[in-house]
Order: sequence, then structure tokens, then C-alpha cells
Amino acid sequence: MAGFGLPNFGQLTEAFKKAQQIQQDAAKLQEELDAMELEGTSSCGRASVWLSGNQQPLKVRLDPSLLAEGAPAAEAATLDALKAAYELSTGTMKQRMEELTGGLNLNLPGLG
Repeated sequence: MAGFGLPNFGQLTEAFKKAQQIQQDAAKLQEELDAMELEGTSSCGRASVWLSGNQQPLKVRLDPSLLAEGAPAAEAATLDALKAAYELSTGTMKQRMEELTGGLNLNLPGLG
């Protein structure tokens, strides 16, 4: 049957094994990302936001001196810290996914 443009059985078996390994590694990576606590800090250093590797909010810390400056300053610093945490979290996820897929250049939604 070879010669009709079909891969041989060995190639199919190897491809199936690779797919299974990637699936197992992806599940492990999901757990690792869930367990991560990535901190983003505002440029003033008085607000911090922690996200998981999957962008789940975990906690917020605001310096009392920032709170004393009022809501606008606290809101701006919190947003700044959230943006930093989000960049770190998405960058970490993208890097880990690229490592997992071995540079297969998969087009993953939200990670462009």
C-alpha cells in the first residue's frame, strides 16, 4: 500500500506518541501556570498586584502612604501595577507555551 502518498505506520505511531506527550505536557504546564504568583509593581513602587500564570488575580498590596494621597493616586498606581503583572503573566505563558510546542509556531488566541 505504500506509494499512494500515505505515511507508513511507524510515522503515524510516532506522530501519535508526540501528540500524546504534548497533551500531557500541556496539562502539567496548566498546573504550573495556575500555581505561579507573578508580581507586577507600579512605577512608584507603592502598589503591587499578583496574578497567576493564567492571569487569575491573586492579591493586591497598597502602601499606606499611597492611600493617604487619595483615591486618584491609589487607582493610578493600582492600574500601573496590574498592567505590569499582566505583561509578566502573559509573557510567561507565551514563553512556556513556545517551549512546550518546540517552536511549532502555533497561532494561539490571546498570545499574539
